[in-house]
Amino acid sequence: MPSVHRPRAGRSRTPLAMIAALATTASLTAVGAVALATAPAAAQDTYTWDNVRIAGGGFVPGIVFNQTEPDLVYARTDIGGAYRLDPATERWTPLLDWVDWDRWGWTGVVSLATDPVDPDRVYAAVGTYTNDWDPNNGAILRSDDRGETWDVAELPFKLGGNMPGRGLGERMAVDPNDNSIVYFGARGGHGLWRSTDFGATWAEVTAFPNPGDYVEDPDDEWGLLDDVIGVTWVTFDPDTGTPGSPTQEIYAGVADLDDPLYRSTDGGATWEPVPDAPTGYLPAHGVLDHEGDRLYLATTDSPGPYDGGAGEVWRLDTATGEWTDVSPATGEDAYFGYGGLTIDRQDPDTLMVATQISWWPDIQIFRSTDRGETWTKAWDWGSYPERVTRYEMDISTAPWLDWGSPGTAPETQPKLGWMTQAMAIDPFDSDRFLYGTGATVYGSDELTNWDSDTTFDIEVKAHGIEETAVNDLISPPEGAPLHSALLDLGGFTHEDLGTVPDRVFQQPSWGHGTSIDFAELAPATIVRTGGDGEEAAIGISTSGGDSWWAGQEPGGVTGGGTVAVNADGSRIVWSPDGTGVHVSTTLGSSWSAATGVPAGARVEADRVDPDVFYAVADGTFHTSTDGGATFQARFDGLPAEGDIRFGAVPGHAGDVWVAGGTGDHYGMWRTTDAGETFEALAAVDEGDAVGFGAPAPGADYPAVYTSSRIDGVRGIFRSDDAGGTWVRINDDRHQWAWTGAVITGDPNVYGRVYIGTNGRGIVYGDLTDGGPGTGPTEEPTEGPTEQPTEGPTEGPTEGPTEGPGTADCTWDYTVTNTWPSGFQARVTVTNTGSEEVNGWDLAWDFTAGEEITSLWNATHRQDGASVVVSDSGWNARVAPGSSVTVGFNGLVDGEPGTPEALTLNGSACD
Repeated sequence: MPSVHRPRAGRSRTPLAMIAALATTASLTAVGAVALATAPAAAQDTYTWDNVRIAGGGFVPGIVFNQTEPDLVYARTDIGGAYRLDPATERWTPLLDWVDWDRWGWTGVVSLATDPVDPDRVYAAVGTYTNDWDPNNGAILRSDDRGETWDVAELPFKLGGNMPGRGLGERMAVDPNDNSIVYFGARGGHGLWRSTDFGATWAEVTAFPNPGDYVEDPDDEWGLLDDVIGVTWVTFDPDTGTPGSPTQEIYAGVADLDDPLYRSTDGGATWEPVPDAPTGYLPAHGVLDHEGDRLYLATTDSPGPYDGGAGEVWRLDTATGEWTDVSPATGEDAYFGYGGLTIDRQDPDTLMVATQISWWPDIQIFRSTDRGETWTKAWDWGSYPERVTRYEMDISTAPWLDWGSPGTAPETQPKLGWMTQAMAIDPFDSDRFLYGTGATVYGSDELTNWDSDTTFDIEVKAHGIEETAVNDLISPPEGAPLHSALLDLGGFTHEDLGTVPDRVFQQPSWGHGTSIDFAELAPATIVRTGGDGEEAAIGISTSGGDSWWAGQEPGGVTGGGTVAVNADGSRIVWSPDGTGVHVSTTLGSSWSAATGVPAGARVEADRVDPDVFYAVADGTFHTSTDGGATFQARFDGLPAEGDIRFGAVPGHAGDVWVAGGTGDHYGMWRTTDAGETFEALAAVDEGDAVGFGAPAPGADYPAVYTSSRIDGVRGIFRSDDAGGTWVRINDDRHQWAWTGAVITGDPNVYGRVYIGTNGRGIVYGDLTDGGPGTGPTEEPTEGPTEQPTEGPTEGPTEGPTEGPGTADCTWDYTVTNTWPSGFQARVTVTNTGSEEVNGWDLAWDFTAGEEITSLWNATHRQDGASVVVSDSGWNARVAPGSSVTVGFNGLVDGEPGTPEALTLNGSACD
C-alpha cells in the first residue's frame, strides 16, 4: 500500500496548495449497514496505551455542541479522527482508534452530528480523499453510546476529510423533531443524502435539484483540486415541526456561485432556491436563530482552509424573506473570506464570525450583540505596528505554540489563529466558546468580558487531541526518552512523555521533519532532517537535543530525505531530496558525495561499527565499510516497489532488519552479515515499520517491534526471540489506522513501544503488569514462557527482606563529553535482583566539585557534593534484569571525577 503521508492540514507558515479529488458518479438508493465488532481481539500481552503529549498539532475543522445536553461537545479533525470532550477532566477522548489499516481513510472526518433528541446518538461522515490515494469509499458511522462503539453504513462514493472545503459545514444534521431523520450533504456531485432509520441506511434525495458545480481548479494535474465541493451545510428550523414528526423547514448551502442556498418547506419532499440569496461566493456556514426567525450566512471566495480573499456575512429574515448585508468588514478592510460562524443560544442577538484565513498579521474575530448591525473586533490597530487586543493568549499548557519566538510586530506569537473554520459558543454558557486552528483548539470561559471592554483569557483547549503525522522516532539509551520528526510541526524532544514540550525544534526550525537518528555509542549526538525551504534542511545536536545548529547543505538539496549518524557520532550520511547521497566528517559543516549508491536511497547506520553504513534503493541492499565514502551493492532480492523501512540492531554488528514491499513481494528480511545474505521471516505476510527496544528479562537480544501483517493478522507485534515467535500487543480497539511509518522500542524499559501514526500522534504502550506473562493465555508457549526460570530463580534468598531489589544492583558512571568548565555524564543502574523495583532514588557523592545544571529522565536535588536522583514516574518500575539510565550536564573546575559509591533506595550497588 502506498504511503498515506499525503498533503494535509496543519500549522503552515504560508498557504499550501491542496487537496481535492476525482468526482465519482456512482449512485445508490440505499446502502446497508456494516456492523463493526466492538469487542477487542485478544492480545497475548496486556498493554496500556496512551499518547506522548503534544496537545494538538493539526487542523480542527469542526466543533459541535449538543443543543440539549450541557457539556456534551465533539470535535472532528481532518486526518486524526473524532473526539468527545470529558467535562470532568477537560480532556478530549479519541473515538476512532478502532479504525484499521485497510480502512485508514476513515480517520478523515468530513462532518459530525450529535442528536438533540437522544444525546447518546452521534454520527460521523468519514473518508479522507476522493482520488486514488484512498482506496475505499466513504462511510457514515453511527453510535448510540456517544462514540464508544460504532456501526457503519458504507457509501457508494468517496469523501474528503482532508480535501479543500473540509471546514465548511456542518454537512450533516439530525432532525430536532424526528431524530430518525439525518441529512448529509455530499461533495463530488453526489448531492444531498438522507437516512430515515437513524443512519442505518441512506438514499439520495432525488428531489434536491442542485448538487453544486463549484470546482477550485478543473485542470489540476494532480487531481487534487478538481472535485465538486458540493452541498456544504444543512440546518433545520425546529419551530416548523412537532416532537415525533419531521421538521418542515430545512435549509441547505450549495457550492454554486449563482444559487448558493436552498430551502424545503415540506419536510424535504421538494426544494427551491431561496429568493434573492447573495451570489458570487460560496456558502461556508449557515446558522439559524429560530427564536428570532433569522438565518445567518457566512460566505467566502474559496473553500479553504489555506486561502480565501473575499467574502460577506448576510442575515435573512425567514418570515419576510428580506436579506441584509451585515458584513463586519468592507472595502480595503475586507481581504478575507469568512469561516467560523456561531450565535449565542442564551442571547440569539449575539453572534460571532471569524476570518477563514488572514495570514497577515493574524486572523480576526468579530462579535455583534445586535444581530450584526454593529461589530467589535478581537483586536485593532494601535500605533503601528502595535495591536490592541481584547484578549490575553495563555499557552502555558502548550508553550510550543509560540514556535520559539514572540514574533515581530504586527505579527505576534502565539497567533490568535489561522484556518479558523470552526467556532462555537456553548449553547448553555455564554461565557464559553471554542474555535479551531491549523494546530490547536483555543477557547475562553469568560467570553462576555468582551462586551464590557474587559480583557478575557484565550487558552489552549486541545488537550487530549493528538493530531500529528509522524515520519520518524528515536529513543536513545540516555538523555530524553524520545525525539520525533513530524509533518507540519518539525518535531520535538520529549524529556517526559506525559508533559507537553516547551518548544518545537529550533535552529533550524521547519514545517516538516523527515528523518532523525542518533549515535548509538554517543547518544548525545543527534541529527535530523526536514525543511520547508526557509532554513537549512539538516540540524545537528551534541547535547541530546537541548540545543541545535543548522548544518550546511550539498548543492541541489530540495528536501530532507533520510539521514544516519554512525555509532560513535563522527560521521553523518545524508540522502536528501534533490541530490545524491553525501557523507560528512565535520558534523554537517562540509560534505562529500558518496559513491556506489543511487540518489534517493534510504540510509541507516550500523549500531556497533562506526565504519559501517547501509542503504536500500530499488530492491538492492548496499553496504559501506569506510564510513559512508563508498558503498557496494551486496544483495538485490529485496522489494523494488512499495515503501521500504529498515533498521540495524543495537549491540549486534551487521544485524539489520528490512521491511516493506507490495503485492507478492511484501514482507520482512534479516541479515546478520551486513547484507551479504538475507533470510525472509516466513511468518510475516506484509512487513512495514520495524524497530528495537530493551530485551526481555534474561534475554541478550533486543525486543523486536513491528507494524505488520503476521500469520494473517494485521497489528502491532513484539518478538522477544529475534523473530522466532511473535505476540500481538495491540487489540481491535487500538489500531490507529495506518501505522507504517515508524515504530521503535525504548532501550531502557522492556515492553515499551513507540508507534508513529498518520494523524493520531505518537502512541506509546507499556506492559500493563510490567513484564512478560501478563494477559490472556492463548498460545502460551509464545513469548511469555520463554526462559521462564530466568530472573525469579536467581539468588532467591537475596534481597527480598530488604525491599524489592534494593541491594541487588550494579551501576555504571560514564563521562560522555567534556568542554571547558563543563561536562556531560550518564548513570546506569541495573536491577540484578529477582523482584521489580517500583520507585527509586539513586544517591552518590561527587569527588571533584561537580554541580549538575540539567538532568533528564529523572529529578534531582544536590546539597554540596551529595546528589539524590529520583524517578520521573513513567520510569519508576525497573524489572529484574532491566536498567534505568539518567543523563545530565554539569559544571566542574578541571576534570570531572567518578563517584566512589552509589546507592539505590539506600542500599549500595556493586
